[in-house]
Amino acid sequence: MNIPRLLESPLQLSRRAALQKLSCGFGNLALLSLMQTNASAVAPASSISPLAPKQSHFPAKAKRVIFLHMRGAPSQYDTFDRYPELEKDARWARMRQHGESGLWVSDWLPQLARHADDLCVLKAMHTDTPIHANGTLMLHCGHPVLPRPSLGSWVLYGLGTENQNVPGFIALNMPSSFGGTRNYGSAFLPSSYTGTAIGRAQQSVHPGDVRNLSNADIPPAQQQRQMEFVQKLNRRLLDTAPSPEIEGIIQSHETAFKMQMEFSGLMDFTKEPQHVREAYGVDLAATRAVRWGGKTSVDVFARQCLLARRFAEAGVRFIELNMEYWDTHTDHRRDTEALCWAVDQPIAALFDDLKTRGLWEDTLILWGGEFGRTMSDNGKTDGTDHNPHGFTMFLAGGAVKGGYAHGQCELGKDGSRAAEGKVHVHDLHATLLHLLGLDHEKLTHRYAGRDWRLTDVFGKVVKEVLV
Repeated sequence: MNIPRLLESPLQLSRRAALQKLSCGFGNLALLSLMQTNASAVAPASSISPLAPKQSHFPAKAKRVIFLHMRGAPSQYDTFDRYPELEKDARWARMRQHGESGLWVSDWLPQLARHADDLCVLKAMHTDTPIHANGTLMLHCGHPVLPRPSLGSWVLYGLGTENQNVPGFIALNMPSSFGGTRNYGSAFLPSSYTGTAIGRAQQSVHPGDVRNLSNADIPPAQQQRQMEFVQKLNRRLLDTAPSPEIEGIIQSHETAFKMQMEFSGLMDFTKEPQHVREAYGVDLAATRAVRWGGKTSVDVFARQCLLARRFAEAGVRFIELNMEYWDTHTDHRRDTEALCWAVDQPIAALFDDLKTRGLWEDTLILWGGEFGRTMSDNGKTDGTDHNPHGFTMFLAGGAVKGGYAHGQCELGKDGSRAAEGKVHVHDLHATLLHLLGLDHEKLTHRYAGRDWRLTDVFGKVVKEVLV
C-alpha cells in the first residue's frame, strides 16, 4: 500500500511549506466573498430592500398586528376574569355574560361587551417577573433584562412591509420609562426594523407630531437630487466600510423621503367624517381623575385607535398603542374604572371600523399589560399589588376563535395563579408569529456566534385559540 510521503512523515512538512499550502484557502474565501457581492449587485431591487415584503413560512391567518398595550398591569378581576366570591367586595367591578358565547365582561367595559363574541380571552397568562420595567421588556422583547429586538421588529424582519412609503412598525404614545426605546427597538437586528415612535405618553396625538416631513423652501425635484447625492456618498462609504449602522441610515433616509408623499396625509385624521371621530371619542373633552393627581381622557386613546385603523389601511405591519396608569396600588376602584372608561369606546369603535372596512379578517389584535393585579390591598386602603403568576389578556380578529375563554386561574391568598391552559409570554409570542405565518423556531438572526429568536429556546403555539 502506497502511503503519501506527507502522511508518512508529517514532520517533514516545514512551517513555510504549511503556510504556503494553507494560504490557498484565503484566495477561495476572497473569491466566495466577491461572488456573493456580485450576486447581490445583480439581484432584483426588491430583494435588496430590507423592508420589501417577504414570503412567510406558511400561509398566514393575519397580515398585521394592532397591540393595545395597557402599561402598568390592568386588573383581571375588573375586566374579563370573574370570581363570584369577589363580588361582595366594593373594590371590584361586577361582571355579566354577553353575546351568544356568554363570555364574562366587566360592567366597566359596556361598549367592548358588545363584541364579546369577537374576543379570545387568555385567562391563565403568566410571566417571569413582578417588576414593571422588566415585565414590560419581557412582554415586548421576550427577555426581562438583556437587550433584545422587540416583537414589532421581529415581525417586520420576518415579513417586511406592504407599503414602502410609510413605516412598517409604528409605536404611538410610548412611555420613556420602563425600558423606553428598547420596547420598540431592533437591538441587534438591522436598524431598519426599529419602530417609528409618535407622540408622548398620556398626551393626545396631533397630525403635526411627526415633524420635518416636508420642506416648503425646496421643491420636491430638488430634494430628490439632494437625496440621491447623499445616498451616493453613503453607499460609497458602505462599500469601503460595511456597517449595519450605515445601512440603517441609508434605509431611514429613503423611508423618510418616501414618507413625504403619503404619511403627512395619513396622520391627518381631521379629514375623517365627524360621525367617525365621534364614534371613537376624538375631541371628547371629559376627563377623570387617576393616580398621582393626573387625569385620563377618552380622547387620548381615541386618537390612537383612529390612527391605528388608518395605518392598517395603509399597509403598516405592526401598530402599537399605549395607555398609562394601570398600576393601581391605591385608589384601585376609582382609577381602574376611569381607565376602562377611557379605552372602552375607542376599542369598540376600532372593532366596528375594521369590520366595516374589510380589515377585520386579516388583522390580529392583542390587548393587555405586563402582568396582572393581586387581591391583597398591599396594606393600603383600596389597593392592589403586582401579580405575574396569573392574569388576563385577549386576542381578537379573524385569525382567532371569538367568544372563547382559554385557561383558568385558581385563587390563592394573594390572588390568582395560572392553573389550567397556562400561557407564558413566550407562548403568546410563538402564537402571534404563527398567526402571521411565521415559525418562531425558524425566525432567527445570527449574532455574536449564535442564532437568536424572539422566544429564545422556549415557547409553544397555543393551538386551542386558532380558528
